[in-house]
Amino acid sequence: MNTAKLILPEQEVELPIVVGSEFEKALDISKLRGTTGFITLDSGYGNTGSCKSAITFINGEKGILRYRGYPIEEIADKCSFLETAYLLIYGNLPNAEQKAAFQDNVTSHTLIHEDMKKFFEGYPSNAHPMAILASMFTSLSTFYPNNQDTDLDIVRLIAKAPTIAAFSYKKSVGQPFVYPRNDLEYASNFLQMMWAVPAQEYEVSPAVRDALNLLLILHADHEQNCSTSTVRMVGSSQANLFASMAAGVSALWGPLHGGANQKVIEMLQRIRDDGGDYKKYMAMAKDKDSGFRLMGFGHRVYKNFDPRARILEKAAGRVLSELGLSDPLLDIAKNLEEIALADEYFVERKLYPNVDFYSGIIYRAMGIPTEMFTVMFALGRLPGWIAQWKEMRDDPKGRIYRPRQVYVGATERHLD
Repeated sequence: MNTAKLILPEQEVELPIVVGSEFEKALDISKLRGTTGFITLDSGYGNTGSCKSAITFINGEKGILRYRGYPIEEIADKCSFLETAYLLIYGNLPNAEQKAAFQDNVTSHTLIHEDMKKFFEGYPSNAHPMAILASMFTSLSTFYPNNQDTDLDIVRLIAKAPTIAAFSYKKSVGQPFVYPRNDLEYASNFLQMMWAVPAQEYEVSPAVRDALNLLLILHADHEQNCSTSTVRMVGSSQANLFASMAAGVSALWGPLHGGANQKVIEMLQRIRDDGGDYKKYMAMAKDKDSGFRLMGFGHRVYKNFDPRARILEKAAGRVLSELGLSDPLLDIAKNLEEIALADEYFVERKLYPNVDFYSGIIYRAMGIPTEMFTVMFALGRLPGWIAQWKEMRDDPKGRIYRPRQVYVGATERHLD
């Protein structure tokens, strides 16, 4: 069967059935309005496929996440972040020559134009780093306005994003900027720009470097989420790469999206400050009148364990051990998870830990301040946004995004 029949008042229409490579099924309604006058109403687009994509596959019921067909577990174990970025953007893992060329290109473009430093001087010291990141991404289009070499702009953006992020942190604490170093790989270079002080030696911890590489990989893409859909929406108007990425940053900023791991840390701190009685808060989570929400559990897509959370659960303990740290928040988190996985209330509702539940703990162990958590998310998600933007722009059948609406306002009326 390659069509489905839709029965409407006074008419019937056959809709083509589209089947994806993983046997996902969709009804093609692209001609529905033109032939019937009807549209579909789907608040939040939870049942709407906005595109065909070959980048990321998610099976939320089975807890599966794959980048270009590769299981996230294998990518996280065997690839660097730049290899993952290349895979997402260009469709295949780079061979040795491609890998070396891509790494060299990124390394050679990490500096930002000296004039951009003046922008940082104009921000107040308490400016949120996500606001700075979004505006600086947009400003890159003024320094590279031709928009003719997409691959070069991609390299520029991936290379300069950590520099901009680190500079925004230095601005917030009143320290001088630390320039990127060409002798360091991607994660180490960012860490030294964050923590080094001029005229003093700074040695990057291998444990922290590996943890950052892992976090960036796990955040690299996640199908058509809020920020990714925003990037595609803006890019569909043929807005340039830098402006489209700035839009993604702004969408990610929201606490229901990229800010969720910060909310997890705040929740764990609240429980710690209240004596660490995690059972009390699990009971509150089941009480609708308590006003307490259990952060870091459940996911709109995953109805099973988030595979990224499984990876980070192991990584969190390993990082703290290698750094010689003991964080009471991690103990509270594990106790919350243990209850949630055994309590019928949470099991029935499929409230399993998601990626935000452990990522904040690892960032905290690395010394990343909570206001930088969402910036770290953006650095990881950047290759996915770029891949989605590029895929949309390369589609010969692509068109500007223009959702419809069901109008529920006043009917025609007139001024007296």
